[in-house]
Amino acid sequence: MAEHEHVRVAVIGSGFGGLGAAVRLRREGITDFVVLERADSVGGTWRDNSYPGCACDVPSHLYSFSFAPNPDWPRTFSGQQHIRAYLEHVTDLFGLRPHIRFGAEVKVMRWDGERLRWEIETARGTLTADVVVSATGPLSDPKIPEIPGLESFPGKVFHSARWDHDYDLRGKRVAMVGTGASAIQIVPAIQRQVGRLTLFQRTPPWVMPRMDRAISAAERRLHQALPFTTRLRRGVLWGIRELQVQAFTKHPDELGLVEQLAKRNMGRAVKDPALRAKLTPDYRIGCKRILLSSEYYPALARPNVDVVASGLSEVRGSTLVAADGSEVEVDAIVFGTGFHVTDMPIAERVVGAEGVTLAETWKGGMRALRGASAAGFPNWMTIIGPNTGLGNSSMILMIESQLNYMADYLRQLDVLGGRAALDARPAAVDAWNHKVQERMKRTVWNTGGCTSWYLDPSGRNTTIWPGTTAEFRRATRRVDLAEYEVVRRSGASVADAGPVTGRQSEAAV
Repeated sequence: MAEHEHVRVAVIGSGFGGLGAAVRLRREGITDFVVLERADSVGGTWRDNSYPGCACDVPSHLYSFSFAPNPDWPRTFSGQQHIRAYLEHVTDLFGLRPHIRFGAEVKVMRWDGERLRWEIETARGTLTADVVVSATGPLSDPKIPEIPGLESFPGKVFHSARWDHDYDLRGKRVAMVGTGASAIQIVPAIQRQVGRLTLFQRTPPWVMPRMDRAISAAERRLHQALPFTTRLRRGVLWGIRELQVQAFTKHPDELGLVEQLAKRNMGRAVKDPALRAKLTPDYRIGCKRILLSSEYYPALARPNVDVVASGLSEVRGSTLVAADGSEVEVDAIVFGTGFHVTDMPIAERVVGAEGVTLAETWKGGMRALRGASAAGFPNWMTIIGPNTGLGNSSMILMIESQLNYMADYLRQLDVLGGRAALDARPAAVDAWNHKVQERMKRTVWNTGGCTSWYLDPSGRNTTIWPGTTAEFRRATRRVDLAEYEVVRRSGASVADAGPVTGRQSEAAV
């Protein structure tokens, strides 16, 4: 990085959010930007998660950018290697590599109120930026629970997102801790090669069949020859999921039929009544993410697999002790225990206008205007911010909506002219957050009777969007300047920014 480098926009992260932001900047005619990436390649969570069986649970044609359709997906649900290759392709297709700084992990970002810019310290040096777009994503920093005695375990320990491919699992006694989206893919992928597999299940998930298949050569030729068929396929997949939203957000009782289908799916593979009882959830389906697998239940029914219906509570040498008191000897522990979602580590590295970190500001729960802007952090916005997650559809749809908002944010700065910054008004953040949380009260994620990673320590759902993707797109189509204070170089703010532009966002909530 050049000494004293200054850019108009600094993007943090090169997963779907960061690469999408970079593409949108170029399409807006902005080339004065950098993408700061801590690793040595692009891909984000699809680079980091390379565990056996890793794949997406959203159909391929919906889990891709609308502006970069891929007519050549090999399967209806893509594997990790295919998604990572797609992101590498997008990087080259749009000429993004000259903008990317690899090995540039952000150590701290500080707002300079005198010069109206961000000072960014990275592992490769320091730079400044007028605007920061944080696209680190909520699934980037693995979480391993604090288990007494874990540090003294003599065997191998790793998280699913940091898979050790040099460690040979063949014939080993392996403990899988967790039953989330990663675990249900790992279990069937390793069950045939390990000597014995013990699954520590604190809460059983609802699992539906994964209707995956190879996409035929004829289908791919059709999509290549007639691009509108790719768009049509994507549109149908999107529409089906939009129609499902009301059951999750307004009428959770309607999900009872889906529960019966899930139980039938389990019953076909698991004949042992005792095992079925362990695997049957006691909460409404959808409260946690519905997982997709046609191999998970059959793998659990194999003779070399044990299910401990309890969480891991202690490690004594090679012995793992469950909360129910049962014990098992293992050679390796694999944690599929999720990520720091409601306490994202990047928040500790962002220092705003008042000299406090974003983590301190979010101590009572994450909050951001339209999922993008936090009060007290001028010209800083996040992609996949608070309450932008989805329980049943593709996050790429939400990312593209936030890219629309980012683009208009930059246009508004251009309209204002001179040295200016936009800082979300606390009242606007409060109003947005209140409406979101009011809508959240009736959703299955809040009423379904489970404790999920969607909830923060206080029990508030600060991750999921309680509506359709179309609603969110309408809400983020334009920046409403009345929701922001305009800060000038002197430090004075424009009391009412509304007259600067007549455009205002449609409030979907």
